[in-house]
Amino acid sequence: MNRAFALAASLGAALLPASALADARVVTSPEALPAGHERPRVFLGGSIDMGSAPDWQKQVIEALHSEDVVLLNPRRADWNPAWKPEANEPEFRRQVEWELAALDSADVIVLYLAPGSQSPVSLLELGLHARSGKVVLLCPPGFWRKGNVDITGERYGVKQVRSLDELIAETRRRVADLARK
Repeated sequence: MNRAFALAASLGAALLPASALADARVVTSPEALPAGHERPRVFLGGSIDMGSAPDWQKQVIEALHSEDVVLLNPRRADWNPAWKPEANEPEFRRQVEWELAALDSADVIVLYLAPGSQSPVSLLELGLHARSGKVVLLCPPGFWRKGNVDITGERYGVKQVRSLDELIAETRRRVADLARK
């Protein structure tokens, strides 16, 4: 019976599109970005605050694990706060260059600006990409510059959501739209 089930499952799987069988690929800084662009890419930008912000990226990765997508995660497990935020600091430069390349290659840019955080780099990233149409933004009450973020988002047509669940749902919708194209 198990062989029959396995055969039926493998035959059924053969009839499914390849995307239905794929799992998300997570690329974490400073890992090299994939050379090809066969799947939609989602950049997980937003509050990290040198590791002190909640690891919301982990929640998004878990929620999107079965999607046929590449998730670009700038949060490094090996981040060293002793690295100076200066252009001549090799690991700092490596991080910034990875983030800029990942943002440019992303089809969807997720930004979560957590209450209680400042996230100056995320604000810079929002400014760089607000006009791109790629940004999905969650900026709840309690973020120190919420007014600036809301006004900028309104001006440039940034899609804003109200919760992490909505952020995940909107990201799924965008990934599905990209897959259909």
